[in-house]
Amino acid sequence: MDTTSEQQQHATWRDFYELGKPRVVALIVFTAIVGMLLATPGLPPLDALVFGTLGIALAASSAAAINHVLDRRFDEQMARTRNRPLPIGHVTERQALAYAALLGTLSMLLLAGCVNVLTAVLTFCSLIGYAVIYTVWLKHATPQNIVIGGAAGAAPPVLGWTAVTGSVDPHALLLFLIIFTWTPPHFWALAIARRDEYAQAGIPMLPVAYSTEFTRLHILLYTILLVIVTLLPYLTGMSGLIYLAFAVVLGAAFLRRAVQLKRQNDARLPMRTFAFSIKYLAFLFAGLLIDHYFKIRLEAGGWGL
Repeated sequence: MDTTSEQQQHATWRDFYELGKPRVVALIVFTAIVGMLLATPGLPPLDALVFGTLGIALAASSAAAINHVLDRRFDEQMARTRNRPLPIGHVTERQALAYAALLGTLSMLLLAGCVNVLTAVLTFCSLIGYAVIYTVWLKHATPQNIVIGGAAGAAPPVLGWTAVTGSVDPHALLLFLIIFTWTPPHFWALAIARRDEYAQAGIPMLPVAYSTEFTRLHILLYTILLVIVTLLPYLTGMSGLIYLAFAVVLGAAFLRRAVQLKRQNDARLPMRTFAFSIKYLAFLFAGLLIDHYFKIRLEAGGWGL
């Protein structure tokens, strides 16, 4: 039996599921749904919610599959990624690209036909930004790759907002700014933990191009900036005191971890910081939702906020 036949025989639904990076996509979809829910005083239209969520999820999964193909030779060199479907030979590059094309096409058809053209265009731009511009060029061109490329990953709440309203609102851009500022300290913590692997693969992540100490300082500085940025929804009147409490408590917890990471040379801290940063963003956006609907409930009861 030839290699291609063996690969096709080994390919399962789980391999294709993994090509879509489901854990990453889950956070993307969650922030997009938050954008949808915050865009309207009540519940968003059901068609925008369902088709918008599905379309954004399919586009994100398509971008992830393209990323798998383009990063295959680097994934083979890194312990964190060498067991992905392509490096272990369960899926061929042709299969992965066909799968990505199918998901991407379905995404655009759903968004353009069932939601609105603006959301489809912005989603397509985000897909290209991550799958091509970041993966092919930025990731290998500059230590600031994750800072510049973070724009694509910060787009989902804006996409969710436009799915409901058909326009880009300044408040949606605040959500974009939060994720954009969150991305560097989130990813640099992982980059410190995997520095040797990135160095071996020749990817100029910040701790590879400079040093882990330099990166620890920048994680702290970006975390301070993040804490400031997360206050903007309250300061602009977008959210109320409930969200402010979430932002302050979560920000203090993130800042404490960033300070620990800067001061202590504990090999366990980078991954702990990385893991916490994911929970941080999820709880922060949950705080936005809780505040939003509590405010609606109070106003419906005639109390104001």
